Amino acid sequence: MSDALVRKYGETRLPRYTSYPTAPAFAPSVGPDDYASGLREAASFGPVSIYLHVPFCRSMCWYCGCHTTITRQDAPILEYLDVLMKEIDLVSATAGTKLSAKNVHFGGGTPTIMASHEFAVLMQKLKTAFNFVSDASIAVEIDPRTLTSEMIIALGENGVNRASLGVQSFDPLVQKAINRVQTFDQTKAAVEGLRGHGVTSTNFDLIYGLPFQTVNSCIETVRTAIELRPQRFAVFGYAHVPAFKKHQRLINETTLPDATERYEQAEAIAEELAVAGYARIGLDHFALPNDELAVAVESGTLHRNFQGYTTDDCDTLIGLGASAIGRLHSGYYQNHIAIGRYAEMVAADILPTAKGYALTNEDKLRAAVIERLMCDFEADIGNLSLDSGYEPHFLLERNERLEGLVSDGVASVEGYKVIVNRNSRFMVRAVASAFDAYIGALGRTHSKVA
Repeated sequence: MSDALVRKYGETRLPRYTSYPTAPAFAPSVGPDDYASGLREAASFGPVSIYLHVPFCRSMCWYCGCHTTITRQDAPILEYLDVLMKEIDLVSATAGTKLSAKNVHFGGGTPTIMASHEFAVLMQKLKTAFNFVSDASIAVEIDPRTLTSEMIIALGENGVNRASLGVQSFDPLVQKAINRVQTFDQTKAAVEGLRGHGVTSTNFDLIYGLPFQTVNSCIETVRTAIELRPQRFAVFGYAHVPAFKKHQRLINETTLPDATERYEQAEAIAEELAVAGYARIGLDHFALPNDELAVAVESGTLHRNFQGYTTDDCDTLIGLGASAIGRLHSGYYQNHIAIGRYAEMVAADILPTAKGYALTNEDKLRAAVIERLMCDFEADIGNLSLDSGYEPHFLLERNERLEGLVSDGVASVEGYKVIVNRNSRFMVRAVASAFDAYIGALGRTHSKVA
C-alpha cells in the first residue's frame, strides 16, 4: 500500500466493528423492561453465549482501554462476585426457562484475580442456571503475571478449554513505558501449566503502535512468542484516547509511532507469523492451520463479536457484570458501568441495563454486510439483502464513502459484491465504515485504522 493511502486513511479513527451499531449508538431509552422482553424470547433462537465481566486488576496497564478498577484488597472482588451470582439468578428467572449455553467467556479486567475456589463456585452457579451443551467452549482472559498454580488447576477442573494471555510486547523498554513488565518465563510457566491441566487452546494478545515500539522490536516479540506455539494470536493497534482513558496520559505521546510506522509494524508482525505457519484471520487474528478459526475461514463461517473473530454462531449473547454488553435478537443491552449502580439495581431485583439499542431490519442488513467485509474482505449485498426487505442497490447508490474508496483503489464493486482489494486489506475498517449509517454522527473517538 502506498504511503499516501496509509497517511490518508491510517490517521482516521474508526470502530473495530465488533458490533453494529457500535456502543456509542446505545441510548438509555432502551432499558431493563426491553431486555426482559428479549430474554423471554431468547430460548426460541437456540443456544446462547455468555460473557462475564470481572472489572478488577492488581495494577493499571497504561495502554488499557477496558473498564477496570485497581484493587489491592480482595473484599471488593468478593462483594462483586456475590452481585454477579445474583444477576445470574435474575437473568435466568427472567428468561423463564433454563437456556442452553454453548460458549462462555470470562473477560476483564483480570478474571483470574479471584481465588480458585471462587471461580469454581461461580462456574457451578452458571451450570445451575444454564444447560451447558456437551462440547461447550469456556474461555478465560489471563494475566500471566498473577496466575497461580491453584487457579490453573481450578480452570482445568471446571472445563476451561481456551485461554487468552496478555503479552503485548516482550521488549523491556516498551513494557516499562506501558507499566506492564512481564517476563518470558512468566508467560511460559502460565502456558505450560494450562496445557498440563487440559486447557488445550491458547491465544496471545499482541499490540503494535506502543511507545518506543519499532518494527524490529515487534519482530523480536513475535519470534519469542512463537517459541511457545500458541494456537492463536490476536494483534491489535494501540488506541490512544487519553480524553476517555485518563491513565493513558501517563504515556508520552512523542514516543508513539505515526501511521506509517504503525502500518509497517502490523505488516511485519503478520509476515513473521505467516513464516511461522500461522494463517491470517480477517484483519487482526492469526491461527495455526488446524485451528477452528482457520477452518472457519475456509468454510466461510467465520464470525465477529465483542471478543473479535470467532466461530461463535449463537444469535444470543448474555452479558453479565458491570459494563457487560449483551446481544439478543431484538438488539443490544449494556449494563451500568459503575459497579455501585450495577450492584444497587441487582439488589433491587432489577436487570441492571443502563442503555441499549433496538435493531431495525436496516440495521441487521448493514450489520451483515459489515461482518462479511470484516471476516471475508468481501460482501455479496445481493445475497445478504434477499430477506431484508431492501433492494441491494439501497446500500450502494449515492454512497460517497464507498465511491472514494473505490477511486483510491482500496475497494472495488462487481455487480452487488463489494471487495476489499488484496493489497488494501489493512484498511477493511474504512470499507466497512462506508455501510455505517452512524459514522461521524456520534461524536465518539475510536482507534486509528493504521
